[in-house]
Amino acid sequence: MKLSRRCFLSFVIGGAAGTALSPLPWKLTDDIAIWSQNWPWTPVPPDGAYSYTPSTCTLCPGHCAIQVRKVDNRAVKIEGRGEKGPAGGICPLGLSGLQLLYGPTRIQAPLQRVGDRGAGHWRTLTWAQAIDAVVTKLAEIRAKGTPQALAAIAPTDQGTVAQLLQRLLTAYGSPNFLRMPSADDSAEAALRLTTGTDAYTVADLDKTDFILSFGCALMDGYGAPVQTIRAVTRMRERKGTLVQIEPRLSNTAAKADTWLAAQPGSEADLALAMAHVIIGQGRFDARFAMDRIDGFDGFARMVRDKYAPRNVAQTTGIDAETITRTALAFADARRPVALHGRGKGEMPGSLKEALAVQILNALVGNIDQPGGMQIHPAANGYIQWPAVASDAVASAGMGAGRLDEAGGSRFPHVRHLMHRFIERIDQDPDAVQALLVAEANPCHNLPDSDKVKAALGKIPFVVSFSSFMDETAMQSDLILPSHLYLERYEDVPVTRGGAKPTIRLCRPVVAPLYKTQHPGDTILRIAKALPAPVAAAFPWRDYETCLRDTLAHRWSAMDSKGFWIEKPVAAAPVAAAAAVETTNHNGPEEGVPAAADAPAAPAAATAQARRLALLNDDLSAVLMADNATLSDEAGHPLTLVPFDSIRTASGYAGDPPFMVKIVEDTVLKEQDGCVEINPTTAAQAGLREGQGALLSTPVGQARVRIHLSEGIMPGLLALPRGMGHTAYDAYLSGKGVNINQLIGSVQDPASGLDAVWGIRAKLTKA
Repeated sequence: MKLSRRCFLSFVIGGAAGTALSPLPWKLTDDIAIWSQNWPWTPVPPDGAYSYTPSTCTLCPGHCAIQVRKVDNRAVKIEGRGEKGPAGGICPLGLSGLQLLYGPTRIQAPLQRVGDRGAGHWRTLTWAQAIDAVVTKLAEIRAKGTPQALAAIAPTDQGTVAQLLQRLLTAYGSPNFLRMPSADDSAEAALRLTTGTDAYTVADLDKTDFILSFGCALMDGYGAPVQTIRAVTRMRERKGTLVQIEPRLSNTAAKADTWLAAQPGSEADLALAMAHVIIGQGRFDARFAMDRIDGFDGFARMVRDKYAPRNVAQTTGIDAETITRTALAFADARRPVALHGRGKGEMPGSLKEALAVQILNALVGNIDQPGGMQIHPAANGYIQWPAVASDAVASAGMGAGRLDEAGGSRFPHVRHLMHRFIERIDQDPDAVQALLVAEANPCHNLPDSDKVKAALGKIPFVVSFSSFMDETAMQSDLILPSHLYLERYEDVPVTRGGAKPTIRLCRPVVAPLYKTQHPGDTILRIAKALPAPVAAAFPWRDYETCLRDTLAHRWSAMDSKGFWIEKPVAAAPVAAAAAVETTNHNGPEEGVPAAADAPAAPAAATAQARRLALLNDDLSAVLMADNATLSDEAGHPLTLVPFDSIRTASGYAGDPPFMVKIVEDTVLKEQDGCVEINPTTAAQAGLREGQGALLSTPVGQARVRIHLSEGIMPGLLALPRGMGHTAYDAYLSGKGVNINQLIGSVQDPASGLDAVWGIRAKLTKA
């Protein structure tokens, strides 16, 4: 058998991806651990009794169940844990959590800036002094009648800690609570448009037999990383099919049965062209269309008129025959599922793309079916707190409207628009007088990070709740350091991974090491020190009391098992759909009837099922809108795109030292970041492997090294996310390039979301 260059590349890269959960990386980590014993801060536990404490990892949105091995009172190892026992897994970041706990980079007490921002000069405060400084500033702003000038940024809006922060702003009188962007933004907006409810989706990857992935880094940290990797691997062992759509031969693309190298930004059109094929050839689920879909006929006419495969072939770079073949294979699978959320899903993407992918799932009838896409009620449904009482000041502030305009008349379908918030500060420095940043790092993780840093520099008072001296903490006036996740209780709704709505419990494994504080207690102390009605909205003595009261009957089970599975909630009734006459061609699976042939389920079993509207005025406007496109800047002939790796953390926590050491030398060579480029493109520019070069975009520039790769389309460049830190410590700072310094925001014309996933660029010899 002749092995083509492309097949060889897939074999080599796919083999590397397949070892992600094998003993090899963990043996490498053990070697690094032995080598690193010379580091002066590395803890050496005494001999003593072993014990295990179950908890939850919160270092990424996957929220994996873990157990921590301890010798006496010192944690010595973090392991994965399944819901029914220790048979779990863990990613490199989760495995390295003890370096974050015991490392020298932690902030050990409240700090107040001395001198210029970013200079790194601080003085230590007591907690009483720190809380008083925050309360004094907030009371001053509210006394002026401008409570809307307070804003807050959190990594999520789920769970009691985030909801306490949002409640503080509401009671105070500010609507400007924002969460960090992710693919959840576009997915939730798509559900809001098609179901009229607030909900979220989770793919049942353990039971699927066909995955159509629109750029998801399934083998590199997407969803719940370990669970996703295992599910994909087991599906392949069952002879299931993986189709990966992205312009770069990633680990996921190398593992795929089919890799479609589509042009960046064309994914929505490609999905709608596949919908055209499925409908045109009668391969959709007729019963699902009849029972659960409104507006089907109008949607069918729309895709027939605009999204024929031949019409989108040039835009996508995928020929019409391949589009048709892939669409039919997806439709004919027994349990197919389509996924969106490029990379790890930490950027929103366009609403059009999220809708198009959701529609593919609806057409094959795999909504709320085994192996398909599960729709769950809003993750915060279990938080039932009394409504906040408002005074005249709070009412006026809440009525002023959000600074990012999310949820308003201009952008009604989305709840958070972080890039617009940054733009508003940049344009109107007086709009925000105080900002609370709760365990998030926007100065590194948002596109156009230099602009973000400059915008925060215009805010008179910035408070960080960070446990580490990250880029945002460096730009703060006050740091109120939080307990690390291994030192505290917290409820953690799981929205990425697992087919059932689950709440996990994070619990303290060790006593707090330093003079840090639970972020929930920090919020409560601030709120209680402010005048009524703010203080009155927080009746709890401390955070643990709040948590126990909120979880109510769930607390005992969660404290013993570590998790709670919520029961389905009935959806509101919706008008009946018009019948659609067609034929379903899904083949029956042994023992499992195809969706179209299955008998009607009892009402109780389908109570949680939601109807989907596939076309109305709002949906039509989104689906007919132009795609969010990269600016075509003169003098920048190439396109730079990011990629995610399981070895580079790109969320709140940066790479611990062990993870830095396992980053490939094709990503990081000494201190230099490597940019991937096709050999043909490199030859045209006179560039060779390992050569230094200057990478420039309309936003910024950086020195890089060249890495030649046949696995990237000609004309494209690729850099990893998560590198190029300027803060933290000597193990992480100054290594590689932060791609967010080179990429600017691209506003989705249909929703206002930041749909950025690339920028025009050029490479020149350094």
